[in-house]
Amino acid sequence: MKKIIFVLVIISLFSCKKEVLPYSDEFEKSEQLWNTYKNSIDNSYSYITYSGSVFGGHSETQITVQNGKVTGRFFISGVYQQNASQLVIKETWTEDLATLNTHINGAKSLTLDEIYRKASKEWLNVDTKTNDIYFSTDTMGFIASCGYVAKGCQDDCFTGVYIKAITKL
Repeated sequence: MKKIIFVLVIISLFSCKKEVLPYSDEFEKSEQLWNTYKNSIDNSYSYITYSGSVFGGHSETQITVQNGKVTGRFFISGVYQQNASQLVIKETWTEDLATLNTHINGAKSLTLDEIYRKASKEWLNVDTKTNDIYFSTDTMGFIASCGYVAKGCQDDCFTGVYIKAITKL
């Protein structure tokens, strides 16, 4: 009887599928590349995150990180007129260490380490039955986009991050 129970337990353990998160291999590789790179640049860099709307709205926030701490933000937003490539600027501002996070608009003051954590815990970890999940890297292998869109959503439904550029300081 004990042998039968043991065999049933073993069979049930091996028959249970372990759910693999979408993009888990690519994400882990990207995070490893990032960790190696940030150490080589003393964890001092800037990156630009952006968002856009199908209705023409566009914004960018440049986050500056020195020695692993956010030290500044620069924000610009505006609208692209139909059939035009020039952004009509509506708002712009700069924050330094003394004024950090005093503006409501713009991306949150996150380091790329915090973005990788948020990506793994939130954006890549949603229900795939109700959401489409996206992840891509730039030419160096670093996170370029990560997030999800609720299935059936038509316009401006992306939850996550788009990163335009990562630059060492």
